[in-house]
Amino acid sequence: MISSADLPETLPIFPLPGALLLPRGRLPLHVFEPRYLAMVDDVLKTPGRLLGMIQPIGEECGEDTRLHSIGCAGRITSFTETDDGRYMITLTGVSRFRLGQVETGFTPYLKAQMGWDSFDRDLGKPEHDTGLNREEFLALLTRYFNLQELQTDWESLESAEDELLINALSMLCPFAPEDKQALLEAPSLPTRRETLVTLMEFALRKGAGEEKVQ
Repeated sequence: MISSADLPETLPIFPLPGALLLPRGRLPLHVFEPRYLAMVDDVLKTPGRLLGMIQPIGEECGEDTRLHSIGCAGRITSFTETDDGRYMITLTGVSRFRLGQVETGFTPYLKAQMGWDSFDRDLGKPEHDTGLNREEFLALLTRYFNLQELQTDWESLESAEDELLINALSMLCPFAPEDKQALLEAPSLPTRRETLVTLMEFALRKGAGEEKVQ
């Protein structure tokens, strides 16, 4: 387990719209841009194998792209290389961070100073949500998945621990990037669950409205 003493002052950062990584969550990534292939090569040489996932503000990623103030550091816990030199990696979320000064010019990818102080609970044990009504939550989730035409292993969802259930759905559901950011910034698991419920209910109301229009 990584402790606060293991968290570095700076990390390479990977800006990617719509990609949500949460503490203890797992995010598979397909890496193919040369600058990010170089980043993965460099990260794999470090003891912690850590990089910072962060969302740009807006859909485009360029040199002048503004970044959200909060992201999540992940550890490369598996990787494979394809025959044509791409990487398939899995990041396991470690801790959220507050973005500090961004460093440019030394590497083909961005590096930034990390602020870890606000996220002590990310390094602790998995959270529980005492306010979760699992029956109501899964009923809402069923309606949302039907609307989005999504498939899942319902038996696994029903037996999943609170944090795994809520965080996995937050990462996997097809929400807009700004909605993903709201889920990331939720200060606690119950708050994230409340945000998740609000997003699913909004999608269902919107879907019902579109059906009436048609």
